[in-house]
Amino acid sequence: MKKTSYSSEQLKMLTLLSHEYPTIRSVSSAIINYNAIANLPKGTEHFLSDLHGESEAFNHIMNNCSGVIREKVDILFSDTMSEQERREFCTLIYYPTEKTEELIIKGLATDEWYSLTLYRLVDLARSVASKYTRAKVKEALPNDFRHVIDELLHTSGEEHNKQEYYKHIISTIIDVGQGAAFVEALCSLVKQMAVDCLHVVGDIYDRGPRADKILDMLMAHHNVDVQWGNHDIVWMGAAAGSAACIAAVLNSAIQYNTLSIIENTYGISLRDLIGYAQETYKGCTWFMPRNADDKYYIKSNMSNLSKAHKAIAIILFKLEGQLIKRHPEYNMDDRLLLDKIDYEKHTIAINGEEYPLNDYHFPTIDPSNPYELTHAEKSLMDSLTTAFKQSRVLKKHIRFLYSVGGIYKIHNGNLLYHGCIPMTEDGCLDSISSLGKDALSGKAYLDVCDKRARKAYYSSDQDSLDFMYYLWCGRKSPLFGKDKMTTFERYFITDEKTWKEQRDPYYSYTDDYDAICRILEEFGLDRTSSHVINGHVPVVSGENPVKAKGKYILIDGGFCKAYHNKTGIAGYTLIYSSKGLRLVSHSQFDGKAAALRENKDIIATRDVIFEMMPKRKLVSDTDEGKEILGHMEDLKMLLNAYIEGILKQAGEHL
Repeated sequence: MKKTSYSSEQLKMLTLLSHEYPTIRSVSSAIINYNAIANLPKGTEHFLSDLHGESEAFNHIMNNCSGVIREKVDILFSDTMSEQERREFCTLIYYPTEKTEELIIKGLATDEWYSLTLYRLVDLARSVASKYTRAKVKEALPNDFRHVIDELLHTSGEEHNKQEYYKHIISTIIDVGQGAAFVEALCSLVKQMAVDCLHVVGDIYDRGPRADKILDMLMAHHNVDVQWGNHDIVWMGAAAGSAACIAAVLNSAIQYNTLSIIENTYGISLRDLIGYAQETYKGCTWFMPRNADDKYYIKSNMSNLSKAHKAIAIILFKLEGQLIKRHPEYNMDDRLLLDKIDYEKHTIAINGEEYPLNDYHFPTIDPSNPYELTHAEKSLMDSLTTAFKQSRVLKKHIRFLYSVGGIYKIHNGNLLYHGCIPMTEDGCLDSISSLGKDALSGKAYLDVCDKRARKAYYSSDQDSLDFMYYLWCGRKSPLFGKDKMTTFERYFITDEKTWKEQRDPYYSYTDDYDAICRILEEFGLDRTSSHVINGHVPVVSGENPVKAKGKYILIDGGFCKAYHNKTGIAGYTLIYSSKGLRLVSHSQFDGKAAALRENKDIIATRDVIFEMMPKRKLVSDTDEGKEILGHMEDLKMLLNAYIEGILKQAGEHL
């Protein structure tokens, strides 16, 4: 029988592979193992977007796995537990430490309670872990209890020969005082196994108070990726040293009264800014773009905040003007507004019309050179730039965003991005020349944007730093998706027609099946089975978030409290399991205290099952599965090489 012929490259690859699998037995075992993994159901993926600093609600969504935990509990225990008991059991899973402590104080955490609870948690853990290999489940177990929990999961209390064994494990856990620790360990395992992969489709930062806590939770997650939003990119630009991005970050933080993240978490002192603002704008009226009764502002601190807000806003408009002048290719000259002000008449000319200014106290603007920073402003920004670049915690968070993030992601046949794919009015991909090179469109444009964003942080190249600001609010930025950001107009002009921001034509095509399919094909995806998953634009109340015959899914359901009235809900989670795709909307969260006190949950207010799989998706149907199948082919080639004697097994020379 003629031996198989291998190329020199194949032999080189097989020789390297043989070091890991040196015998027929080892390679055969690996093939069997990989084949078994490939035929397991695919893991469940969750997609969230536009978290905007709402850490408490996000923490609860992570704990209840977007309602999946409650579903599993109802399926398993509806015949043996009352509704109230199931609610309490779910709260225990969400907050095991706090709930157990509460029960201990009330005298309810008896040995009997621990025994029954541990039995139930083991049953639940066994159910959610059933789609994974034993090895993968074991990896997720806490080191201290790995062996014992592994035994509990793979020993049924119903098996006649092991009933006593199973019972004695549970009773011994309680006898040695480890009941609470085991409850916490099992709850953690349940939550990790319920969601195999988490995708965050942009905008972790701004508006809400604790984006830093969200990032800490994401860093602790076992499998997460992030598609950058414009609110993330401006923080990334600030951390990289872009003065314009720093001014934009501070402007937003003062506007939404979220300065604690800057001062307390990131250790960036704003004392110099406050002092400069009080001295420079001491004679001006309050600069407040929001109503004075707005809940975001602390009235006792209103005067200091208003002066600091105006100071950083003026600096921002100057820095933005300098940047725009450095980059005519950005096509943003219409945002050069400081030179359109008549400083004697207190008016501004925009698009041929003259508008009165509602605030005209500009002590730091030289009408003959309005975009030049004063010496004090420059000194202040130099100090702030150094502080942002040197913040250890900010550096940790931003490097995490770079390590797990990108402008877009293709995963298991789906295309994920936060903002848009710039398009023309007639529905074609728009050619963008804002990078100063040949015009780019679609995937090529986003790839270069991603590359430039990374260069900005790791090389501090000025052009790339400027481009971070362009990604934040520039015309044709794939993260922004509008023709302009009318911050100046909203602050200084009462006439709301000047506030209008025109969306990219892309948004008028999100319900167009052919247009969305063209985008999918631009990224090398199959129109029959793939989807666009998009954030950034909140779904208004009554709007269908699933468009273009199911090809386009908008998952910004207004997670941020500021959007609840607009969306009518408090966020979406897209769930992609082995059985299909469904979109779950969430009710407003009343806080952790209410969850513990009253067993309140973020319940699903709307559950849209819009695509069921004709047959259950397996690991072999995923990106991971394709890698496994490819590796199996290499292993089969190695096995054949051993059998035919082309390569020697380890030990054959003895």
